[in-house]
Amino acid sequence: MNAALTSASCRFPELSAEEAAAMIDAGSTIGFSGFTPAGAAKAVPRALAAKAKEAASRGEKFRVRVLTGASTGDAFDELMAQADAISWRAPYQSSRTLRKRINKQETEFIDMHLSHLPQMVAFGFFGKLDYAVIEAIDVTSDGRVYMSTSSGASPTFLRHAEKVIIEINQHHSKRLGEMHDVAILPPPPNRSPIPIHHPLSRMGAPFASVDPKKIVGIVRTDEGDGVPPFSAPDEASEAIAGHVVRFLIDELRLGRIPPDFLPLQSGVGNVANAVMAGLGKSEDVPPFYMYSEVFQDALVDLMQNGSVLGASSTSLTLSEPQLQRLYDNMDFFSPRIVLRPQELSNNPGVIRRLGVIAINTALEVDIYGHANSTHVCGTSLMNGVGGSGDFMRNAYLSIFVAPSVAKGGAISAIVPMCTHVDHNEHTVQIVVTDQGLADLRGLGPIERANKIIDQCAHPMYRDYLHQYLDTATMGHIRHDLDRCFELHRNFLATGKMLPG
Repeated sequence: MNAALTSASCRFPELSAEEAAAMIDAGSTIGFSGFTPAGAAKAVPRALAAKAKEAASRGEKFRVRVLTGASTGDAFDELMAQADAISWRAPYQSSRTLRKRINKQETEFIDMHLSHLPQMVAFGFFGKLDYAVIEAIDVTSDGRVYMSTSSGASPTFLRHAEKVIIEINQHHSKRLGEMHDVAILPPPPNRSPIPIHHPLSRMGAPFASVDPKKIVGIVRTDEGDGVPPFSAPDEASEAIAGHVVRFLIDELRLGRIPPDFLPLQSGVGNVANAVMAGLGKSEDVPPFYMYSEVFQDALVDLMQNGSVLGASSTSLTLSEPQLQRLYDNMDFFSPRIVLRPQELSNNPGVIRRLGVIAINTALEVDIYGHANSTHVCGTSLMNGVGGSGDFMRNAYLSIFVAPSVAKGGAISAIVPMCTHVDHNEHTVQIVVTDQGLADLRGLGPIERANKIIDQCAHPMYRDYLHQYLDTATMGHIRHDLDRCFELHRNFLATGKMLPG
């Protein structure tokens, strides 16, 4: 199969990255592959950044509108942002420079649930999609595109773009097609129930499809995804992991989780990685499946030792050593991992049907259980809501985790009122910090507030938070509108939430 694919891909025009970039006009809307750095287009974004810098040297601007599945990495978003090549961006990002441009209103950013993106593209809510630039391991003459380490929104971009550029990346295993399960949902109201009844259910094909007449060229590359390795868990992350593991074991013993457990979803990051590792180490947690959007470093070890039985994802967000371990053992990993388009990996109906236990991080949680995942002090974007809302709103158990304090105690993750709400009190069930765990199920507002303060707030903030609650105006939700953002105002004025 691989030899035939390679032969077929040669039938399309071979382009350098610079030649491909030269085709793209300023103002174009481009759908790029990538869900995290995994499977992100590499050569063409780099050439577009160079094109923008060259235009700037002439006193001109070259900027494009950028869609991806989720964030990318330094070789994409960061490089293009440094060149001021992005005028508009959706649906998620994690670039330091791009973040600054977004917060200065130099780049327009659409923060949205990741499962919504494919349908919005399909119905033209973002306007015409001029180009799709998709990384693949190969493409056939009849338009079968075998994607690399992510699926994301690439199948939708291929279907709806007017022109297509394929980056053939020789770095990746030619067997990745064995993991992909590609299907695009028909438009409403003609949708049948999605036939995913188990995390490893399959419903589609191992490739995405494109009209071959739209392919204007092939760019060949040979480079890894550049996913940075996760840091070793710090003390706070280890404590959070311990609280989550003990809670899930208790739920299992109480019969609120079935004996064979439930599928898990975990966000990206060191805390999430620590929680997964902690679950894998526990002898009281049975082997489990993942129904998530990312397959990250800790899961390679957990799958090989039998703690994780299988995983559904939309990306292999793995550092290079872990990715090579997976490639060296494809006979083992291939039948245990399914890579789906994000419209399916993050689908609310499937998440609800499977009873997924969702674990995601928050910047801050207020005393009533509202969570802010995206905006510092309510104004400055961090990364975006990403897929957390897709999972948390539909999970069997929705668990939010965060260190209780940051910057040496200058910032509290537990505040009187969130300055921006991504996940409301009706969604958030469990709050966990290094201090402890608050189970909010079945509790009224004041009960929730006291439990969050006592179990999750850092001791240096508990007196302040209790005093705030006790003196706030009476109501179903008690708040003092003169003081509800006092901690945030203190931080902006002095660099510390608590005075003194």
